[in-house]
Amino acid sequence: MTKPALALYLAAPRGFCAGVDRAIKIVEMALEKWGAPVFVRHEIVHNKYVVDDLKSKGAVFVEELDDCPDDRPVVFSAHGVPKSVPAEAARREMVFVDATCPLVSKVHIEAQRHAEAGLQMIMIGHAGHPETIGTMGQLPDGEVLLVETVEDVAGVTVRDPAKLAFVTQTTLSVDDTADIVAALQARFPAIVGPHKEDICYATTNRQEAVKAIAPKVQAMLVVGAPNSSNSRRLVEVGRRAGCGYAQLVQRATDIDWRALEGVTSVGITAGASAPEVLIEEVIQAFRDRFDVTEEVVETAREDVEFKVPRVLRQA
Repeated sequence: MTKPALALYLAAPRGFCAGVDRAIKIVEMALEKWGAPVFVRHEIVHNKYVVDDLKSKGAVFVEELDDCPDDRPVVFSAHGVPKSVPAEAARREMVFVDATCPLVSKVHIEAQRHAEAGLQMIMIGHAGHPETIGTMGQLPDGEVLLVETVEDVAGVTVRDPAKLAFVTQTTLSVDDTADIVAALQARFPAIVGPHKEDICYATTNRQEAVKAIAPKVQAMLVVGAPNSSNSRRLVEVGRRAGCGYAQLVQRATDIDWRALEGVTSVGITAGASAPEVLIEEVIQAFRDRFDVTEEVVETAREDVEFKVPRVLRQA
């Protein structure tokens, strides 16, 4: 039986970013240096496959520092933590390694700097996301106000409209964030923004690749976890850029083949915490069912690399 023809458009860049690479490497190097178990506060990155792989090597994932013993090392996730967490680890004389992505740390430093200049902070982000909790936790309660939508901007109550600054979560939709920033600037003309936008290069690049592919395809699959902010944004960006059907899949077994019946062109991308092995698995699932032609759509080259903390580089 002949297989139906299908054009696959593969986004580049896609998948792992430098911050995720570094965070995973930190856990692996900590296991090499101190042996198992190494405790990790919160999922190191939002991907079940990655977390399960590290569990098999001896990592123990917990939600809070209270769940860790004093005498084993603990790693803080790539999303960042409130200031109170390393302070508590230091008080308990624990060995801890901070795997916060350097681009998230940059936002933390920004927030601190604005606060020292007497400015109240507004954060554009998603309530309850670990990165938002970590960034808001850099300053005392009430010093950072959260807005999630353009509508939220109208309702936010500030101390002094002349003394405000804003930061953003690094994994947001570039277009949505631009609208919220415009609303903030319209309501608070004196508000101070970051020197360079906080949305990270990897988030921006992956969204641009999706925008380039969306008009060419009838359907788009984003490989990523349901709790991954940047992966969910890719689905939204694809839909908004004109792709009729966009679905988030953790791996090939999640593909809804019925929804793809009669489709002759599909785009594939992956969030920044999805490993290449899962992307390959999805591509292979299409090769098994269709006579596939593949085209890579490259919109940027990434050569960013972040060093691991010094404590892991020392013998």
